Amino acid sequence: MRTIIERCLVGLALIVVAPARAAEVEVLHWWTAGGEAAALKVLKQNLERQGVTWRDMPVAGGGGTQAMTVLRARVTSGNPPTAVQMLGFDIRDWAQLGAVADLNALAERNHWNDVIPAAIREFSQYRGRWIAAPANVHSVNWIWANKPLLDQFGIGVPKTWTEFVAALDKVKAAGKIPLAHGGQPWQEATIFDSVVMLTGGPEFYRDALIKLEPKALQSAMMRAVFERMKVLRRYVDANFSGRDWNLATALVIKGDAAFQIMGDWAKGEFLNAGKQPNIDFLCFRFPGTQDAVIFNSDQFVMFNVARDARPAQEQLAHAIMDPQFQIAFNRVKGSVPARLDIPVEGFDACGQQGMRDLAHAARAGTLIGSLSQGHGAPAAVKNAFYDVITAHFNGEYDSDEAIEELLSAVAAAK
Repeated sequence: MRTIIERCLVGLALIVVAPARAAEVEVLHWWTAGGEAAALKVLKQNLERQGVTWRDMPVAGGGGTQAMTVLRARVTSGNPPTAVQMLGFDIRDWAQLGAVADLNALAERNHWNDVIPAAIREFSQYRGRWIAAPANVHSVNWIWANKPLLDQFGIGVPKTWTEFVAALDKVKAAGKIPLAHGGQPWQEATIFDSVVMLTGGPEFYRDALIKLEPKALQSAMMRAVFERMKVLRRYVDANFSGRDWNLATALVIKGDAAFQIMGDWAKGEFLNAGKQPNIDFLCFRFPGTQDAVIFNSDQFVMFNVARDARPAQEQLAHAIMDPQFQIAFNRVKGSVPARLDIPVEGFDACGQQGMRDLAHAARAGTLIGSLSQGHGAPAAVKNAFYDVITAHFNGEYDSDEAIEELLSAVAAAK
């Protein structure tokens, strides 16, 4: 928890916000990969047609850690951006500091409560007040596959863990990389999300990764999760360490690897390379997780800015929530609209499946925040998981040791 003095210092910094032009927005984000940049261009062009100048502030880094460092410096100096791409608990942290704008009037006029799933609104709102505009819903429990490669080896879409492991074995025997992976903590945690859901189901996922119940964390079920992570480790190539996620996706696109376990932002890379779903690549839910959506939502958090900058800020928020923008943006990004009132027609096969899965999970109560993407637990806890998952994946702990380390790391991070 921050001290009263720290909170006061933040408050003072916000009082002296520098004025900005009413027809200009400055947006801090980390969408720098090919598919991501193409998706962001849709929003830029949308605003430019409305006469709003876009000042781009990209900060490279797939998980957004570097972007948050830059943001802290900007807010502390009393010069926050108009809006910041942000995920999950990071949004709540900034809201608690009183650094964000109030979008309630805009949200009420446009009935956002009626079209955004409750699980997403938990991060778009703070104490009942809208503070962010969700641009999309991503989900992490996807597998991406090179279809010609699978056809060549006679591999169908695996529906169970056993079938998936058999497919990986077949690819390995043929001399190709079975599982494209980038050895970065957040990527290993992304795989972990799906393995937890497969192994224990939605309730176990909530108990272990969101409620952080010690009983769940040290259970036989969690040991089975780590054992399955150890199995998957056998199928990555020797050069995986430190590889960026989009470079792992490129291995699948080129046919050097068969599968990648990654969020649906990977689809943007396939599309940007001119590939088509069900022809060049396949998308399917991680076996055993077909009834759940482990989500993260890219949201644009609006920060306290000078009074004359607020009209342009509202235009930005309104543009992000516009149905036509959500359609155009998400068709390029690989994600699905945050709004549930958008028809599936016009989206590709993967997009349509994602939209149907989202609607089903929202109704069934199986739309669950992703730990790996900062929607399951606060940053300190998430990072504690990262450390243990990565250490185990790299052979530093066996499964029993990983459980012991996880218990103590989570307890220390709470």
